[in-house]
Amino acid sequence: MKHIIEAKPLTTPAARLVEVDADSAGQRLDNFLIRELKGVPKTHVYRIIRSGEVRINKGRASADTRVEPGDVVRVPPVRISGNVAEKAERPAPAREFPILLEDDHLIALDKPAGVAVHGGSGVSFGVIEQLRQARPQAKFLELVHRLDRETSGILLVAKKRSALTHLQDQFRERETGKTYLALVTGAWPANKKVIDQPLHKYLQADGERRVRVTTADDPDGMRSITLVKLRNAVQKPDLPAMSLLEVTIKTGRTHQIRVHLASQGHPIVGDDKYGDFDLNKRLQKLGVKRMFLHAWRLQFTHPATGERTELRAELPPELTAFL
Repeated sequence: MKHIIEAKPLTTPAARLVEVDADSAGQRLDNFLIRELKGVPKTHVYRIIRSGEVRINKGRASADTRVEPGDVVRVPPVRISGNVAEKAERPAPAREFPILLEDDHLIALDKPAGVAVHGGSGVSFGVIEQLRQARPQAKFLELVHRLDRETSGILLVAKKRSALTHLQDQFRERETGKTYLALVTGAWPANKKVIDQPLHKYLQADGERRVRVTTADDPDGMRSITLVKLRNAVQKPDLPAMSLLEVTIKTGRTHQIRVHLASQGHPIVGDDKYGDFDLNKRLQKLGVKRMFLHAWRLQFTHPATGERTELRAELPPELTAFL
């Protein structure tokens, strides 16, 4: 007896044609697709661009091509594994954050420590994903800059593409003033005001990203400038001397403040990558369970009014309590 098994024809989903709107104007093609193909790994996005499956106005394009209003982008069907799809279906929990300033162009929020600014590298979501979930009606919300997960303080989010590019240009051209408060180990010499040392990014064997101070002749070294002002000395019973510093960065390198201060023999209290691990353990018992680094003051030119704006986020309670 023959069993005839009828195969169902495989249906391949068709490519989508997406018209670029004004809010996406000027965005790189890779970033446009990452937003369009939620949950699809970035490596896959770059693969479909390289293969020519993605087209702008019927022509091939590269990852760094800027899309313009009215452009028609061909987005091919993308197959993703079950658990990736499940992750994409599971949205970040909606959350609002303390607001320092909000208008039609931007949001300045006070980011708590321990929250990543965006998902990726072992973190499924961050501030931006949670904010988008909390504000489903918002057409456009994008991070202007980043803060380390362990760092608290001022974070800017753009509500319009024009504000994003305007503010990012200011950060790139070093026209913003970014000052942090950092508690470091040891007595900081009051006359030590400038650290001008190149930094070199590298990966450890376990894939963890690290940064170290290098020399001027290192081809992979990036010039990095940090200004330091001693605010006050901190002395606690049975603990070594510490110093509260106002730290202004002139360049925005990965882990810049942490590595520059540690290179001077004064690591940041609570820093789990470059710090004094024995002291960190002792301080955890006294309530300092995080890195003592806070984005305290930010100065920038408002993208719509052209006015110079200064924001301040006071130290969070868990840090003031220790001081």
